[in-house]
Amino acid sequence: MMVPQTQYARSGDVNIAYQVLGKGPVDLVLVPGWLSNVDAFWDNPEFARFLTRLASFSRLILFDKRGTGLSDRVAHMPELEIRMDDVRAVMDAVGSERAALFGYSEGGPMCALFAATYPGRTLALIMAGSFARRARAADYPCGMAAEDIEAYAIEVEREWGGPIGLDLRAPSMAHDPRFRQWWARFLRMSASPAAAATLIRMNGQIDVRHVLPTLRVPTVILHSADDRVVDMGCGRDLAQRIPGAKLVELHGADHLPWLEHADAVVAEIEELLTGVRHCAEPDRVLTTMLFTDIVASTEKAATLGDRGWHDLLDSHHALVRRQLAVFRGREIDTAGDGFLASFDGPARAVRCACAISDDVRSLGIEVRAGLHTGECEIMGEKLGGIAVHIGARVASVAGPGEVLVSSTVKDLVAGSGLCFADRGIRPLKGVSGEWRLFAAERQAA
Repeated sequence: MMVPQTQYARSGDVNIAYQVLGKGPVDLVLVPGWLSNVDAFWDNPEFARFLTRLASFSRLILFDKRGTGLSDRVAHMPELEIRMDDVRAVMDAVGSERAALFGYSEGGPMCALFAATYPGRTLALIMAGSFARRARAADYPCGMAAEDIEAYAIEVEREWGGPIGLDLRAPSMAHDPRFRQWWARFLRMSASPAAAATLIRMNGQIDVRHVLPTLRVPTVILHSADDRVVDMGCGRDLAQRIPGAKLVELHGADHLPWLEHADAVVAEIEELLTGVRHCAEPDRVLTTMLFTDIVASTEKAATLGDRGWHDLLDSHHALVRRQLAVFRGREIDTAGDGFLASFDGPARAVRCACAISDDVRSLGIEVRAGLHTGECEIMGEKLGGIAVHIGARVASVAGPGEVLVSSTVKDLVAGSGLCFADRGIRPLKGVSGEWRLFAAERQAA
C-alpha cells in the first residue's frame, strides 16, 4: 500500500502536518480525536483500509493537530478556536474551498464549531462517538464526572508507554496482541505523556452546546450503543440540538470508528456525500495459495558464495515469475528463496507448481511446493488468515521436487485430469487436526 506523502501547512507560526489521498469530487477533512499521527495511521491495516475506502469517493484530507503527531510541538495546547485555524490552514494549502468535516471523539466539537463559524466552507458534518460537552453537569447527565477526567489524566501520565485506554476504546480488539502493540506505539508517536494528559484536561472543558442550534449543514451523528468512553446519551443529545441531524445508533461498544463499525460508518458518510452507498468491498476471498522454497538453500549459498547465490536467486525468481504469468498466478510475497502466490483456480495452481518444480532443475536446484485452497483475508495487497498458514505448513513437509497439496485442493480439481499419490494423514505444525496430503504426479508428455 502506498502511504501518502506527509506535507506541512503554515498556521500562524506553527507547522501542521497533513496528507491528501483520493481524487473524489468532494473534499472530506478527517479531524482526529484525542491524539493522532498521520504516518502511524498506515501501520494499522484496519485504519489503513478505512481511510482508503473513504478516499474511494472523496478527496480525503488528514492532519495532526498542533502539539501532536508530526505537527509542531507547542508550549500550550490549543483551544478549539486555534484548532479551527489549523483546519482552515490545511484546507487553504490543498486548495479546498469547501469540505465535509468528519470528526470522531474530541474531533467532533471542533468540527461543529467550524461548521457554525464557517458555513460557507462546510459541505456537511459527520460526528462519530462524539459529544457537545465532555464534563457532566446538572443539565448534562451523560457527561464524564470531573473527578474521573482528572483521575484519567493522572493515570495516562503515570502509565504512558503501553496500550493505555484500549480496553475502553476498542473492546473488539483489546485482546489482539498485534493491535495492542500498534496502539501503544501509536500513542507514543502521537504525544508525550504530559501533552496527552494536558489534552485530556483541556477536552474536559469543552462545551459547544450553544452553537449547535445554529448549524445549517447536513449532519450525521454516529454513535456506538455501548460506547464506554462517550455515553450514547451524548450522541442522542447532539442529534436533538442540531437541526435536521440524522442519528445512527451502532450496535456494539467500540469507540474508535474504524474497527467493528467501519462498514456502517463508511456507508453513512458515502451516502451523505454522494447520495448513494455501495456494498463494502469483500474483505475475504476463496483462493488457492502456493508456497515454494529452495531445498537445502543454506548449503547451496555456502557453496556458491554471496555473488553466486544472488545470481542463482535472480535466475530462480525470473523463472518462477514467468510461470506465474503463464498460469495467471499473482505474486503475493517473496521472502529469501521462497514465493507465495495466489490463484483463482486450483488446477492452474497445481500445474504452475509442477512447471516451476521441473524448470528449476535446469538451475541445479530443487524446490518443494505446497498448496491449499481456503478463504483468505484481504489485507491491502497481501492475504492473511488460517488458509495461508495451512498452505505454508503443507509446503514445509514436502520433499525435494515434490508438489504437495491438501485434500481440499485434490477434491476441487476432480475432472481436471490431474493425478495424485496419497501421502497419508500428516499433522501440520501450529494447525489443529490431522491433514490428508497428496503429491501431484507429473503427466506424461
